[in-house]
Amino acid sequence: MSDSLAATTLFSATHQWVRPLSATRVQVGISDFAQEALGDVVFIEAPALDTSVRAGELIGAIESVKTASEILAPVSGRLVAFHALLEDQPEQVNEAPIATWIYELEVDPEQYAEEAAQLMTAADYQAQLD
Repeated sequence: MSDSLAATTLFSATHQWVRPLSATRVQVGISDFAQEALGDVVFIEAPALDTSVRAGELIGAIESVKTASEILAPVSGRLVAFHALLEDQPEQVNEAPIATWIYELEVDPEQYAEEAAQLMTAADYQAQLD
C-alpha cells in the first residue's frame, strides 16, 4: 500500500476499509485479506442509492467463485455512489483491493470522527492479521 493510502485508510475488524475524500464523503472497499479469502470476485451488489446505513450494518454483498460475503458499513452514512466499473469488471477488486473503492457514503463529520476513532490504522490492521 502506498504511503498516501496508508495514511488515510482505516480498517474495520470485518475487513472493510474507509478512506475520506472530503469532510463529508468517504469511499468504502474491502481489504486485501478479504479479497484473498474470497478468491476470484464475479459479482458485487449495487446498492439502492440514497439509503442510510449505520456502522456495522449491511451495505452490500460480494460474490466470488468460492462464496458470497456481506459487506458491512465501516461507518454510518448515506449511500451516494457505487463504482459503476465494477458492474462489468468486478475482478478489479482482486487486482487492486485497496485502490478500488466499491461504495461512497456521505457522512456527518462529527459522527464520522467518532466512528473512525474505533477503526484501525493500516499498521494496526496488519498486526491483527499477523
